[in-house]
Amino acid sequence: MQIESTSDEQRSLDDQQIQRIRRKSISVLAAGQILGGLGGGATLTLGSLLIVSISGLDALAGMAATMNTLGAAIMALPLALLAQKFGRRISLSTGALLAASGVVVIIAAAFLRYWPLLLLGMLVLGTGSAMNLQSRFAATDLSTTATRGRDLSLVVWSTTAGAVIGPNLFEPGEELAQFISLPPFTGGFLIAMCAQLVGVLVYWLGLRPDPLQIAQRQAAAQASEVQLRRRGWSILRNTSAARHAVLTVALTHLYMVSMMSMTPIHMQHQGASLTLIGITISVHVAGMYALSPVFGWLTDMLGPRTVIFTGQALLVTASILVWSNAENHTVTTLALLSLGLGWSASTVAGATMITGSVGLAERPKLQGTSDLCMNLAGVLGGFTAGPILAAVGFRGLAVVLLIFAMFMIAVNMKSNSAGTVHE
Repeated sequence: MQIESTSDEQRSLDDQQIQRIRRKSISVLAAGQILGGLGGGATLTLGSLLIVSISGLDALAGMAATMNTLGAAIMALPLALLAQKFGRRISLSTGALLAASGVVVIIAAAFLRYWPLLLLGMLVLGTGSAMNLQSRFAATDLSTTATRGRDLSLVVWSTTAGAVIGPNLFEPGEELAQFISLPPFTGGFLIAMCAQLVGVLVYWLGLRPDPLQIAQRQAAAQASEVQLRRRGWSILRNTSAARHAVLTVALTHLYMVSMMSMTPIHMQHQGASLTLIGITISVHVAGMYALSPVFGWLTDMLGPRTVIFTGQALLVTASILVWSNAENHTVTTLALLSLGLGWSASTVAGATMITGSVGLAERPKLQGTSDLCMNLAGVLGGFTAGPILAAVGFRGLAVVLLIFAMFMIAVNMKSNSAGTVHE
């Protein structure tokens, strides 16, 4: 009896230590997300301005976001494999370092005034986006099924700070660029590079011990499950819960990118000022991130499928608002808010379902495959939204997107809750 009691105390102490590491890891990941978020605005806004300035071609303005998304898609699986083999600390530090090197290429391209090199720099900078996506999954490495959604959503929520602070650094960045004789529109990128380098230190020093490696050792010691090691695509073919979750996250992202990217063009055609367009996009971004902890808590309490249905209902609401009165700027702003909230609910719940659908040994590969699909869906949405807008208008685009919401609702209705839950 005495030996059994001592064993229980030791197990309790170990659990407490793991929870402390879990909380510390989430704080480190949140800090890294804030630093990484500082570069997002530079890529979308300054990148477009820089490409047009160097090339003289307005048609290339959208290539900044496109190349960034492609870079994120390309690096999603390599970073996941790096995490699988060496842990999150190595993977995330490498991602931040590569993103910083992309800024070096961008500034060099600005000096040379050679836009193909600039696109390459944007592609490499996209590694930062892949790293940020992996961070939300890293938050769940030591989570239980009772805390998985909240842990993931807290890291997603921290992106809000970087997204809000980043655009406010554009003007100081330009003053800094002028002071040190850098080309126009590169100051914000310089700040983003410094933020990523700080991020390298944050991940390298903060993720000690490494949460994924601890979780892997726990799983090996407990030997409570068969440690399958299928490739990500094989998992999708053979695990319905994983397939449904990845489809939900990818198509939700396509839905959001398609409508959001065309909103400024639509509003401009309706005579809206740049200030009003900026406010609308800011409201949308707030909807994407500000309430993610609420959706994470609801995911833990009610289950991922319920929150996914809520998210799809919000996406449908966005389309209905646009269809009902696309010419009204207030209605458009409300639609973009609903779009952001729907994206947040579906992405948080979908990512939580992805993590719970397979065992620990397969999670990094599945997570990387999900991020790849999500980014490719975003690229597809961005490429196709323009032609659809030209053909059927903003209202028509909103109606076309309803097809994806209906499909996601049908897919998740067939799903067996969240699939098998693994610890």
